[in-house]
Amino acid sequence: MTTRTINNRPVQAIGLGCMSLSWGYGNLPPRETATALLHRALDLGYDHLDTANIYGLGHNETLIGEALKGRRREFFLATKMGIVIEGEKRGINCRPETIRRCIDESLTRLQTDHVDLYYMHRRDRDVPIEESVGAMADLVRAGKIGSIGLSEMSAETLRRAAKEHPIAAMQTEYSPWTREPEIAVLDACAELGTTFVAFSPVARGVLANGVQNADALTDKDLRRGMPRFNAENWPKNRALAEAFNAIAAELEVTPAQLSLAWVLSRGDHIVAIPGTASIAHMEENFARKDWTIPAEAAARIDELINERTVSGPRYSDAMQRTIETEMFG
Repeated sequence: MTTRTINNRPVQAIGLGCMSLSWGYGNLPPRETATALLHRALDLGYDHLDTANIYGLGHNETLIGEALKGRRREFFLATKMGIVIEGEKRGINCRPETIRRCIDESLTRLQTDHVDLYYMHRRDRDVPIEESVGAMADLVRAGKIGSIGLSEMSAETLRRAAKEHPIAAMQTEYSPWTREPEIAVLDACAELGTTFVAFSPVARGVLANGVQNADALTDKDLRRGMPRFNAENWPKNRALAEAFNAIAAELEVTPAQLSLAWVLSRGDHIVAIPGTASIAHMEENFARKDWTIPAEAAARIDELINERTVSGPRYSDAMQRTIETEMFG
């Protein structure tokens, strides 16, 4: 079960999301720790690394390029473009000329001549999806990217994009507490032969027993702006996490391992990319990669944590407007 495919290339079902090494969840690890984590991951057998040009405004790609330039052939490398930040303003730009500029900038930072998967990070509503995908298809033909991916987009957009060029992967948040992909995208991916890449598969640390007190999150932690962590919703969500932890204890796995196994059990076309800045947590995520969740335990989790029991939406209204994935009514 541990090996899946992206663009017909075998990869471990559990990959490594690299964002936390540069941005997002509070204090960043020292450079030497981040470098050691990347090397330890490859030594363990991780073979799918996921980054983006926006993570640390280029910091993450630069880190990977400098740390792993001698080991490029050992892993499937994915990066993204489309989110732009100018001063205090955050926007989306997937115009063909921007796509062409961004891939060259990413390749320079990553110190490589190609990436295996290139994502459109968000849907640019000012540019037809066919036009953006067409520009990415030109990059495939030029040998700069191996395949095309979309992120946080709808099943309808996926189908439109696939008519222009095969779409190797769709990346969207998915875990027991984020179920929106089950509305349509998971089925569309299976139908089209598109691998579904689950980010935040341990619920932004909540289902890895990584958040006990939401008030203790640092000011720079992006979870501070997410409704599920506010004073009204967090106590209810923490109670769900504690019940989830009890199921993990019964099964003699860690909560993170249980959440990852649950995600992977939802379809053979799914891979997960948990992220962390901790070497110990990275090792933990991979340690039970061959473990299969019992059907009875999966059913208990479905009953415990789902779109009806989790309190609060995953994003603020402003952030949600940049996301095109289907939502529960």
